[in-house]
Amino acid sequence: MVAGPQLSVDLTAVARNTALLAARTHGELMAVVKADGFGHGALDVARTALAHGATRLGVTSLAEAWPLREAGLVAPVLSWLNPVDADFAAATAQDVEVAVPSAAHLGAVVAAPGRTRIHLHVDAGMARDGAEPAAWPELCRVARRAELCGAVEVVGVMGHLGCADDPADACNSLGRNRFAWAVEVARGAGLRPRQRHLAATAATLTDPRTHHTMSRIGAGLVGIDPSRTTSLAPAMTLTAPLVQIRRVRGGTSVGYGHAHRTGGSTYLGLVPLGYADGLPRVASDRAEVLVRGTRRPVVGRISMDQLVVDLGSCGAEAGEPVTVFGPGTAGEPTVAEWAGWAGTIEHEIVTGLGARVARRTVAVPHLRSLA
Repeated sequence: MVAGPQLSVDLTAVARNTALLAARTHGELMAVVKADGFGHGALDVARTALAHGATRLGVTSLAEAWPLREAGLVAPVLSWLNPVDADFAAATAQDVEVAVPSAAHLGAVVAAPGRTRIHLHVDAGMARDGAEPAAWPELCRVARRAELCGAVEVVGVMGHLGCADDPADACNSLGRNRFAWAVEVARGAGLRPRQRHLAATAATLTDPRTHHTMSRIGAGLVGIDPSRTTSLAPAMTLTAPLVQIRRVRGGTSVGYGHAHRTGGSTYLGLVPLGYADGLPRVASDRAEVLVRGTRRPVVGRISMDQLVVDLGSCGAEAGEPVTVFGPGTAGEPTVAEWAGWAGTIEHEIVTGLGARVARRTVAVPHLRSLA
């Protein structure tokens, strides 16, 4: 019997994915553990990745960096998305490297006590984060002056590709060229960044020209390949018990708005998971779950706390487990399928699971057993 909804994270999958990705690049591998390790547990994913090929860690905000240091992790950590008034003094004190996307950010870092290691961040074509090309030469010149004064050490140049999930997209060429230009401008200003990183998971797997000295891997650690070119191991399984079963006649209306009517006499099972737990409501009447080794449809609208499954004649009983998604090895739906039913990406599914779902972590066996 299953006590309640449970999310299991298989760290062996994270270990395998890390080792595979580390072998696919000639540079270092930064394990990106933002958003609580893509919903898989930042500390567990970080420790596992560092033990199986990663050499560095990456997060967005400084708030995500502090727990890594508090847990005793000493690997280099980079934080790349912070407001101008972030606590850059604490970053220096905690030995956290920061990305600098603008002159205002650079000024704030310089004003903080201590010598901060920074990565200058260029916009490689997304019109999102990073310095726009027109501002890049001056940012490099000012950064070099700050470096000569001892206020910062420019250890990296970084960018991000907007279309790497489609290796044939022309914007990837634009991004590669802009990044190469940015590195040359930085060198022309007298900077000598040891780390140059552009590729995330998809580009690491599909385009060696983007690798440079380091790749940033986040989604790939937990089994998500946006490029759909490589078989990675999904690390997450979501289960929940059937809390109630009822037999209904054909034509019975199910859920809010009576959005579904049964086609014939059947059994309906109630599962205590809903959109408050991260299951996308838009997947209503599209999604499936695994019950007794058989896929059964989710019927009616997914509610805040519950969903209904048409059990047919499978004979399931209250208390039995339902697999909402998993690696797919036993026939259960995968995160990728749920993303398809919801018209979104896998990243949104795994990072959206709510705190009400109990977490369970499956540890990694000895490295030799992973061969």
